[in-house]
Amino acid sequence: MPTDISPDEIERSHRWHAVECNNLAWQLSDLASRTHRQDEEMLDAAHASAFHWARVGNELHAARARLLLGHVHAALGLGQTAFAYAQQSFDFLVAHAPADWEAAFAHAVLAHAAFAAGEKSLHRQYHARAQALGKAIADPEEREIFFRTFPLIPGP
Repeated sequence: MPTDISPDEIERSHRWHAVECNNLAWQLSDLASRTHRQDEEMLDAAHASAFHWARVGNELHAARARLLLGHVHAALGLGQTAFAYAQQSFDFLVAHAPADWEAAFAHAVLAHAAFAAGEKSLHRQYHARAQALGKAIADPEEREIFFRTFPLIPGP
């Protein structure tokens, strides 16, 4: 292993990879349909983002990484893992007064994970709340981002 890489460079690299992998996973998750290879890439990117945030992030970064993992696992029909990741993220986020867009996404991802896990009542509950929270997002750009993703989550 090279010894001429400074701790600051390593940290910057982890941050860069965390952000890039996060963005790639969200971009792929927003596709109406994906190839098998894109599904694999989406899952790999979400896990890679979580890995890199674990090296340089804080608890909020970890919660957001779990939110993405919940969303991606739900999109792939992996209900039990999706629900576990989404619930962990949701619990942290709602306990820390999230921004309006983040609260909407936390509810939406939990609804998606509940759907994938076959939890119909929870799915209905969180889907309705996510929709209401999404409509209340103050920033038009953040609201547009939310409603680009939300329609891909199965409704009740």
